[in-house]
Amino acid sequence: MSDSPRFDLDAYLHRIGWEGERRAGPPTLRGVHLAHMRAIPFENLDALGGTAPSLDPADLMAKLVHGRRGGYCYEHNTLFTCALEALGFRVTRLNARVVLGADDFASRPRTHMALLVETPGDPRPYLADVGFGAVGALLQPVPLIADTESDGAGRRHRLVHAPHDGPLQMWVLEAHDQRKDDWTAQYAFTLEPFEKPDFEVINWHVGTNPRSPFTQRLYVQHVKDGGHLLLDGRLLTETRADGTVTEREVTGEAEVRRLLDEEFGISAPAGTTLLKDSI
Repeated sequence: MSDSPRFDLDAYLHRIGWEGERRAGPPTLRGVHLAHMRAIPFENLDALGGTAPSLDPADLMAKLVHGRRGGYCYEHNTLFTCALEALGFRVTRLNARVVLGADDFASRPRTHMALLVETPGDPRPYLADVGFGAVGALLQPVPLIADTESDGAGRRHRLVHAPHDGPLQMWVLEAHDQRKDDWTAQYAFTLEPFEKPDFEVINWHVGTNPRSPFTQRLYVQHVKDGGHLLLDGRLLTETRADGTVTEREVTGEAEVRRLLDEEFGISAPAGTTLLKDSI
């Protein structure tokens, strides 16, 4: 069951539009995962405003379920953990290094939360992640099997092993780049379990450190049927299902607020400066 009586499974499933079965198993896991990705946007407005968001289940319900808001990885995957446990899945929290663009994986800190999910009657655990803020994010979970390609809702991923000096095996999630017809490493992780207090510390660091990218500029994304929309500072990027990309620069705060409301389904808090370069 859910780890908190303050989590409301019915309200969560209504928020993501899931009307399918609630029996723990791969079809439910895939369906709920995809529904969450399409319904709740990724955003860093709290960190941009100078505060680390709460990871308390009641606060996550108020913000991501009952409010017109989204969140970043710790919020999304903490909320998703509550839902999965309420549905009867077993969930282990993992801590990953985001390695996009990195030649040396060890040069990146462990700042991303992902999930290892076990389903009754299935010997294979799954990597699940509804909080990765990139076009290479999983839309559906993938089995924890090395060197096997998965096609989840139109996105291709695979898990591979990477050289690692530590005692635990290093896994790397790779996404297929249609434009380059190549695989791109997204993040690296081991299967060491992390607990809630670990992520409270990491969340505070990422949400308040002035050197964190999430405190420096606006970062919002939304998965839509057939595409992906990203607002990174002033740059609005739309990636279509066929891999084609269009970009344009937004003009100012008023347009950003309109985009957040109309395209991302987000009500930006009053008083938050959304474009820090306009201060």
